[in-house]
Amino acid sequence: MKALFLLVFIGVMIGVGIYSKKKVKDTNDFFLGGRNMGAWMSAFAYGTSYFSAVIFIGYAGGLGWKYGVSASWIGMGNAVFGCWLAWKMLAQKTRDMTHNLDVRTMPEFFEKRYESKNMKFIAALVMFVFLVPYTASVYKGLGYIFESSFGISFNTVILGMAILTAFYLLLGGYVATAINDFIQGIVMLIGSILMVFFVVNNDAVGGFSGAFTKLSALDSGLGMVFSDSSRRLSLMSMIFMTSFGVWGLPQMIHKFYAVKDDHAIKRGTIISTIFAFVIGVSAYFTGSLGRLFFIEDGVAVMPQGNADMVVPLMLEKALPDALLGVIVVLILSASMSTLASLVLVSSSTISIDFIKGYVKPDLSDQKTMSIMKVFCALFVALSYVMAVFQSNTIVYLMSLSWGIVSGMFLGPYVWGIWWKKTTKFGAWAGFLGGGIVIGGYLILEKLGILLIDMPIISCIAMIVSSITVPLVSLLGKETNTALIQKAFGEATIEN
Repeated sequence: MKALFLLVFIGVMIGVGIYSKKKVKDTNDFFLGGRNMGAWMSAFAYGTSYFSAVIFIGYAGGLGWKYGVSASWIGMGNAVFGCWLAWKMLAQKTRDMTHNLDVRTMPEFFEKRYESKNMKFIAALVMFVFLVPYTASVYKGLGYIFESSFGISFNTVILGMAILTAFYLLLGGYVATAINDFIQGIVMLIGSILMVFFVVNNDAVGGFSGAFTKLSALDSGLGMVFSDSSRRLSLMSMIFMTSFGVWGLPQMIHKFYAVKDDHAIKRGTIISTIFAFVIGVSAYFTGSLGRLFFIEDGVAVMPQGNADMVVPLMLEKALPDALLGVIVVLILSASMSTLASLVLVSSSTISIDFIKGYVKPDLSDQKTMSIMKVFCALFVALSYVMAVFQSNTIVYLMSLSWGIVSGMFLGPYVWGIWWKKTTKFGAWAGFLGGGIVIGGYLILEKLGILLIDMPIISCIAMIVSSITVPLVSLLGKETNTALIQKAFGEATIEN
């Protein structure tokens, strides 16, 4: 039964890729879906890119084990700050300004908004290099769940998923991704609700009341809705990083470039928020129950000493075979959409921002699209290699990727679409401020000097980036009037 669900899912993905190929005529179609995506497609594309195997396997398992039921606040924060507030603050401004400046990628945005080709080059380089760990973390999550549920080797699973991602993405680009995201989103909603129901009602848990009682018996802090003081700072850093980190991630902002109109944005805000609440809270609450399935002599023992194995092995114990097949497809759905988004925006940095932007500006649209497809395949290959040979946990890999990318981009991007007085020097300060924080941490880590966790450092990088941009902008020369008028679509400048 599990295999049947899986085969049907793969067949649908391939079919969508073949169908979408007919709708892709140029680079704009391949990368942005013709900037004509409606509310449901855009909202589900955003939500399914947000939640992947990284959340369901790495974060839900590892953080649920660490914080208990209070980990559910991460899912709530993702819905409120990562979706609702992000759409309210960024969607309309992003869509308008990218139209006004005629940009398709985040590096292009930095170049035209701040009149800096060097900024575009640095942004493209950072994206291509540091989104690889994020993609690798998604592959690792898929590898663990399939290895546990199907007995297929970790490396074989990752290779198969890499090939499947490349296949349907190369055929249909963003159109295929958006259609698959919608289908995958429905699977994720249904699967998440069923997952919570069966796990909570398993004998090891004993219902909702049993869950709180049994977790509290293991550790009083695990059964608390509000985390105890020893865990509070760490938990808040996770909520901040996973909720506000998406504000500076190119693969998330990319969804706002492609949304059709103002009406679609208003509806998409509500849809994506509800989607995120259901998925996020379901994933983290389920993960918080992991300890109850691995008790030996009254003590919870982490399976294989690996937090990434908590959820896969728990689900294998808690769910009937048919439902486990649905959940595997759920996690695969969440992951494939995230992978497609990451691969698409990363390949664009080389083809659009570097090759067409620097090496060969007169490159035709068709050749640009062909080069983008080549780099899609290359990015998938690099991510596969890192997933196989990198021994760090999923949480670490994702925190590193979010920390460096959002830590550098968050300030320059958000201030750039909202504040007319944001200057090139202010944007560079945000870039460097966030980058120095993460870079300094990595150096200290190599020296064996570890003071705080990577998620907290990632939060600090984002805050530094956001603070330095306006401070330095106030000290420097303002951006030229004509550019500001064009960017904000206004005839006159207002303070």
